[in-house]
Amino acid sequence: MARDFLNLADAGGDMLAAMINDAIDRKAARKAWPKARPDADAPLAGHVLAMIFEKNSTRTRVSFDMAMRQLGGSALIMEAGSTQIGRGETIADTARVLSRMVDAIMIRTDDHAKIEELAHYADVPVINGLTDLSHPCQIVADLLTIVEHGHALPGLQVAWLGDGNNMTNSLIEAAGLMKFTLRVGGPAGYEPDADFIARARAAGGEVILTQDAREAVAGAQVVVTDTWVSMGQAGGEQHVAAMQPYQVNAELMAAAAPDAKFLHCLPAHRNEEVTDEVIDGPQSVVWDEAENRIHAQKSVLLWSLGKL
Repeated sequence: MARDFLNLADAGGDMLAAMINDAIDRKAARKAWPKARPDADAPLAGHVLAMIFEKNSTRTRVSFDMAMRQLGGSALIMEAGSTQIGRGETIADTARVLSRMVDAIMIRTDDHAKIEELAHYADVPVINGLTDLSHPCQIVADLLTIVEHGHALPGLQVAWLGDGNNMTNSLIEAAGLMKFTLRVGGPAGYEPDADFIARARAAGGEVILTQDAREAVAGAQVVVTDTWVSMGQAGGEQHVAAMQPYQVNAELMAAAAPDAKFLHCLPAHRNEEVTDEVIDGPQSVVWDEAENRIHAQKSVLLWSLGKL
């Protein structure tokens, strides 16, 4: 059964847990293999993924390409500016055409309404590679990394520092689905989406908003941040000025749990939202997190194509 993955709730908590377990097993099974060698079962042999990019990408582009190779399939990269989308073809018509030619579509775009329209008209699964509203695939990789480093998700204490952006929204969604506590530290006027907060709380997640950075990280087992100004976002200088108290530095990390892990989806603006001392330090797991984009994407793809 083909399924869209526009937000984490499309899969639900039980399937998110299944994705993480599948990713752990597949990653372990190919240890020391060449990176492009297909998994032993090659479950997506003969399948093709179309990847549409309206925003720049390194990790999303490479991880989905490598995910399809490792699953035995292949991927097509489509830069929006060099396709008919860039010349005014409607999202609906693009969805209809691609549904006749490929087995799944991943899109990295701005307005979340675009991906909803694409999913509405496509006959194949549509996967959210990033929108201005949410970034679910990144959060699957983050949850995978957290579990790999010895933490159970229910009851986990997580701190977010900085802007209430698409990453924050998806992390809030995960808190509700996986039943952990998330303290969001950020300035007034830069809060995450209220609907995501309400749904997470209704689902049993504890989401706490605070303007005090130390309160946000106090006792946290995981500390997460992101760039203060997202791609294409206006008001850069004012935005950065408001975020200064939320820089993740050694002093702030010292207020978290002694064995706390640091996550960042990358790219990082070093010595802006996080200092070199932290991102390159012993508590940082950002390189594991980046690699885990491949393993997370594999499980997302398998779920979307009805093979998980």
